[in-house]
Amino acid sequence: MQFPRRRSEKLSKRDDGPVYLTKDGLGRLEEKLAHFKRILPALIEETQRAAAYGDRSENDEYKEAKSALRRANWQILSIQDQIKRVVVINSGRNASGKVELGSTVLLAIDGTEKAFEIVGSPETDPSRGRISHGSPLGAALIGHKVGDTATIQTGNGAKTYRIIGIR
Repeated sequence: MQFPRRRSEKLSKRDDGPVYLTKDGLGRLEEKLAHFKRILPALIEETQRAAAYGDRSENDEYKEAKSALRRANWQILSIQDQIKRVVVINSGRNASGKVELGSTVLLAIDGTEKAFEIVGSPETDPSRGRISHGSPLGAALIGHKVGDTATIQTGNGAKTYRIIGIR
């Protein structure tokens, strides 16, 4: 029989590596932290109000308020941990002319051109052309120059991408 893990055990197994974010991404993360810190007093007050109703074992309102307070505290701790590990990505072309975090890469794919910005995992949005440096395509492009090709295996076989520009 396997016992469920506690959150404290999950924390010890979390990723302690760097969190790659653009300046905008860091700003959004700091705004999110400020939001949770702003609502924390109201959540504490609500929990205390619900606790005053009496028997906590059968008090659903208290349980819900306590759960919301725990979630907010967890979010604050998680965001603070991420902010400590942030490495800010500078967007734009680098001096080496190679694809790296922050680069926007123009690719030729099956006769069409498509641009992708290489960002950290928290900011990926493939529909907006933002892919992670850890994704199959992002990892295949890192370190390449204009004119190079990158091939990745997909469910439909190998797909080749030719780099026609780096911004």
